[in-house]
Amino acid sequence: MSSVIAAAPDAATAIPLSRALARLVLDRHRRGLPPDVQARAELHALDSLGIAIAARPVLPICQQVIEAMSFGTTGGTSAIIGGAERLPPAAAAFVNAALAHALDYDDIHDVARLHPTTVTLHAALAVAEPAGADMARVLSAMALGNEVMCRLGEACAPSGGGPGSDWFLTQLFGYLGGCVAACVTLDMTEEQLVSALGLAYMQLAGGKEAGFGVGSTARSIYPAFAAMGGVQAALLARAGVSGPETALDGAAGMFRIYLGGDAGPATRAAVIDRPGWCWLATEVKPWPSCRLSHPYVAAALALRERLGGPPARGRIAVAVNASAAKLCHPIAGRRVPDTLQDAKYSIPFMTAFTLAHGRVDLDTLGPQVTGDAAALALAQRIDIFETMPDKPGHPPAEITAEGPDGPVTVRRTAAPVLDAAGVRAKFEECLRHAGRDDASGATWDALLRALRHGSAADLVAAVPR
Repeated sequence: MSSVIAAAPDAATAIPLSRALARLVLDRHRRGLPPDVQARAELHALDSLGIAIAARPVLPICQQVIEAMSFGTTGGTSAIIGGAERLPPAAAAFVNAALAHALDYDDIHDVARLHPTTVTLHAALAVAEPAGADMARVLSAMALGNEVMCRLGEACAPSGGGPGSDWFLTQLFGYLGGCVAACVTLDMTEEQLVSALGLAYMQLAGGKEAGFGVGSTARSIYPAFAAMGGVQAALLARAGVSGPETALDGAAGMFRIYLGGDAGPATRAAVIDRPGWCWLATEVKPWPSCRLSHPYVAAALALRERLGGPPARGRIAVAVNASAAKLCHPIAGRRVPDTLQDAKYSIPFMTAFTLAHGRVDLDTLGPQVTGDAAALALAQRIDIFETMPDKPGHPPAEITAEGPDGPVTVRRTAAPVLDAAGVRAKFEECLRHAGRDDASGATWDALLRALRHGSAADLVAAVPR
């Protein structure tokens, strides 16, 4: 005790973490986005908008969310993607973030294990239109909210067990990232941003049982809670409500309550002092399923190519680590998904589906998969072995099946990375899926012009209905 009292804190640790974060965010906003960050922000915003356009007309949960968030309202100032509805900002943030995640196709930072743009873009847009903000400010707000989320996620570095493993970190850290995005869009001061982070902290949630269990459709909308909460925190602080400054690193702050320990010097350094842009490690997804399934999709595609088709006979051994194992149990439920969400979150089913069809896209991986006879039959032949090393980021995937001349094993540790052309091709796929393929090129160009030179209202006007 006496040695702790005698040790004087240095200048950095004397500043509450939320204030240090606020200063970092506002300093970077004042300096402007570097060209590479600006270009990535445009691509990821276009990707998120395309996914939301694709999801709205095809998934029942999208209409359910719109109906729920419209209850009791007589209008609002914030647009809903792909429709004529207007809702109050917090409700609009919820709906649009839900649309952007509903297909499980949104961007992801692998080490942090979170989907940043789904939360931050839609929190920023929800307040941008009523505030009359231009898209340069919205993109800065999105990038800075993404940076906060990814730094917190990297500092946590979740794996199959330990701190962070039982939280949807998109949701837990998304309240803070969404709050930052809304505050920057609204041009709020340091004091207001610190208060808003405290008010966001008061809403933190994101327990992962909706993913670990089976039968729930709500897993497909969990980032929406963070987008809504971030907007609400920003608006409360803007109106003068003060939140706790020590929300992140206080005696009952986020790190101690939610992550099992204090934010020590190493954690603070990872969050505050890290050079560059952590967010740039975020990737656009090539396939519309849980990211932890992607190495298994890649391995299954390679195995199918080597065999000349799906394995004709025998058991199929799938080796997983502790992180991926959580997408394999209960094995009976994972082999026979009750919902599309269950199918996308199941390594046994996604492996079987890929082996059966040789492609994973919006046309093939839809609600009909729960009755897909070929995939379901292959899934019954899959055995799971938890033998792979655990680590943050992509799980290593290994699949072994019987070939004509004996067992064939394929291992993959990553999924394909989409470049700018790949992101545009994915956007066009999304618009085709929504029945808008005749306008996909014009829509991309119009949205890109709005992102570079227009206002939030211009962007909304460019989204097809």
